[in-house]
Amino acid sequence: MNDKGVMNIRFLGAAREVTGSCYLIEATGLRFLVDCGMVQGGREAPARNRKPFDFDPRTIDFVLLTHAHIDHSGLLPKLTRAGFAGPIYTTEATADLLGVMLPDSAHIQESDAERARRKSRHGKTAPPAPLYTMEDARDCLRQVRPVSYDDMLEPKPGMRCRFRDAGHILGSAIIEVWIDEDGKTTKIVFSGDLGQPGRPILRDPTAIEDADYLLIESTYGDRDHADQTTSVNDLIEIIEHTRHAGGGNIIVPAFAVGRTQEVLYHLHRLTCEGRLHDLNVFVDSPMATEATRITRQHLELFDDQAKKLAGWHKVGADLPYLHFTASVEESKALNHIRSGAIIISASGMCDAGRIRHHLRENLPRRESLVLITGFQAAGTLGRRLVEGAKRVRLFGDDVPVRATIRTLNGFSAHADRTALLAWAKGFKTPPRRTFVVHGEAGAATEFAQKLRANNGWHVTVPELGSSVDLAAPEFGARYDQ
Repeated sequence: MNDKGVMNIRFLGAAREVTGSCYLIEATGLRFLVDCGMVQGGREAPARNRKPFDFDPRTIDFVLLTHAHIDHSGLLPKLTRAGFAGPIYTTEATADLLGVMLPDSAHIQESDAERARRKSRHGKTAPPAPLYTMEDARDCLRQVRPVSYDDMLEPKPGMRCRFRDAGHILGSAIIEVWIDEDGKTTKIVFSGDLGQPGRPILRDPTAIEDADYLLIESTYGDRDHADQTTSVNDLIEIIEHTRHAGGGNIIVPAFAVGRTQEVLYHLHRLTCEGRLHDLNVFVDSPMATEATRITRQHLELFDDQAKKLAGWHKVGADLPYLHFTASVEESKALNHIRSGAIIISASGMCDAGRIRHHLRENLPRRESLVLITGFQAAGTLGRRLVEGAKRVRLFGDDVPVRATIRTLNGFSAHADRTALLAWAKGFKTPPRRTFVVHGEAGAATEFAQKLRANNGWHVTVPELGSSVDLAAPEFGARYDQ
């Protein structure tokens, strides 16, 4: 445990990169993580996820989890497998989503390991074991402790925290942390992933007024999104052109949690308004189906507009155009549809799941279109498509890219530069130090410069693996709560 007077943050992931969120906080008698996410994208990602943790998991008191996306939660079963036995605190909706997402991730780990085993049957090197198993995921889920938004929690004496609505995906949270020591209180705020204000379904991110130290995301810290009206009009144009002029399918890689539900919301609203007709929409992701079911259970978290537009999340007589596929056979049958289908499938960055099968079938077809609606991390298949790749590898085959690739960033679940700066303006007094995280190096650096210029803040863009002692003299005295 740390010596008296030491308060340390180690940036173990999502530092000058977007995925793998993980921060280790150490203070007198206290050691905890905020997030424990999987690295996604790039050839080095599997090796990085397999590396032993840079700390002893048995010494971690607890985990605070901002939200359910795998780049924030995906290594929690590995943490449990390595000896972590403490509680995982997160919001009630996130806890529900983890019950779907972590077993799904474990299934992918086991399937990938089995595929590697079959390929190496006659090789000299034994294939690696799964990163973690379904049993590990189930063990991990037993450690999850749901917490309500805005309730004060005391995980250990001398430390309090509170989860505030981040507006990113269902259950996403900004986490406020207070650590008491020697009659002084230090407040650290973790923004998590912040949502774009004014987006449908979820409420806007909660304003935070004060912090000693702030960790703020910067996924889109170097750019703004198109406005919602433009993006909706573009969506209509894309659908109508592809169906009537091109005659092919529209393939939508979408995160099972958040993006799928938002796309369904827009399609339903536009149908109700008479701006779209005769749709044929397939959600080909068992996890997205489950996530949509869980979303229906948390209507209290919806904004007023989403509450009024009843039924966007349901399948029934009022939505004859919406189909959720369940079995592998149903998924394969979609490959026989040559025109008129809108197929929404995971993963959102095209690196796993059923979306890869639909891309293999439709990328070579000039009449089809691939619609990218979210951030694509460096090294992912989705990023290569956005950057104009002419050929990609899928299931060992060299696949030509003849389909049209379109991007709609107006549907992003992340706050853009203007929204991030506006949220930062909500602080009544500047944090003593702000750390810009969860953004590629260029975006994080540019956003840090904006915070310095616009707000006059003391801002750092930490290196991956770096450590900061918040009790060091250069960080200033802490304040009384």
